[in-house]
Amino acid sequence: MRAVIIHAPHDVALEDVPPPEKKLAEVMIQVQGMGICGSDIAAYKGVNPLVSYPRIIGHEIAGEVLETHPGDKTLAPGDRVVIEPYVYCGTCYPCTNGRTNCCENLKVRGVHIEGAMSELCSHPRHLVHKVPAGVSWERLAMVEPLTISVHAVKRARMVKGEHLVVTGAGPIGLLAALYAGVVGAVPIVVDPIDERLATARALGIPFGINPERENAVGRIREITNGRLAEAVIEASGSAAAIGSSIDYVAYSGRVALVGWPKAEVSLPTALFTKKELDVVGSRNSRQAFAESIELVAAGKIDVTAMITRTISFEEAPDAVREIATYPEKFMKVVALLS
Repeated sequence: MRAVIIHAPHDVALEDVPPPEKKLAEVMIQVQGMGICGSDIAAYKGVNPLVSYPRIIGHEIAGEVLETHPGDKTLAPGDRVVIEPYVYCGTCYPCTNGRTNCCENLKVRGVHIEGAMSELCSHPRHLVHKVPAGVSWERLAMVEPLTISVHAVKRARMVKGEHLVVTGAGPIGLLAALYAGVVGAVPIVVDPIDERLATARALGIPFGINPERENAVGRIREITNGRLAEAVIEASGSAAAIGSSIDYVAYSGRVALVGWPKAEVSLPTALFTKKELDVVGSRNSRQAFAESIELVAAGKIDVTAMITRTISFEEAPDAVREIATYPEKFMKVVALLS
């Protein structure tokens, strides 16, 4: 089969590789839609310490079932599916208390183990989710990133009527803002790139702030009638944005850290105590696929508005190079097998 493989940093190609061997409790999938994620770009640039080489990349995957295991009553050849790419052990402490996204032995496709930006993928049955017929492969490739955002909003414990500041208007940040709207919260996006704020406006997100041109704290106070935001989701990984999240959140508020910083970030921990903040991490997702599939299939969240470009599978290596060189030009790129 053909697969997009990174042999070493800045060395990506579409090559013939041996097809995966289907294990008994796995499903063989003909991959059809493949989103290119920031982690794929980090692997290409050599800045993700968790990636070893050579590595087939890709974990935002949708496809068609070719073969499932004997006795499977709910999945059949021809069904459309998306994969949950976080392969957990099931026996460590986080797994036994239901926090499988925090598995001590977690293996993420395209990072710790071979990804699925390939013609075929064999994946554990319990991590394969059936999706309704008629939903385009482009939209289905956006389900996995949406689960990250859904999980972040749940970690921030958003409720109707509250204000949520999202720092970072990339795909995860914008999807979090849109999902906050679904649950009845008021999203406020903060990003220093005007083009991304324009995308947020086009998606119907009511408030966008450029912190390099505006007093972000003052503007948030104005929007929230002086309270500041009940919760903040930090989705950029920027050290400046991580620090600012403490300024944006109200006393007794919540902060969910989603973005991965490139280095350790010094934080004013005395403010955590003074404001009595709840500061939590938000990693991958757990139990978010069913809801995310429904949101995408029903059109409750317009994921297509975030797709900058749809390309052929053969164009994927060039797209990885271009995104790595000009990241500001892209929101999300999806490759289609046919």
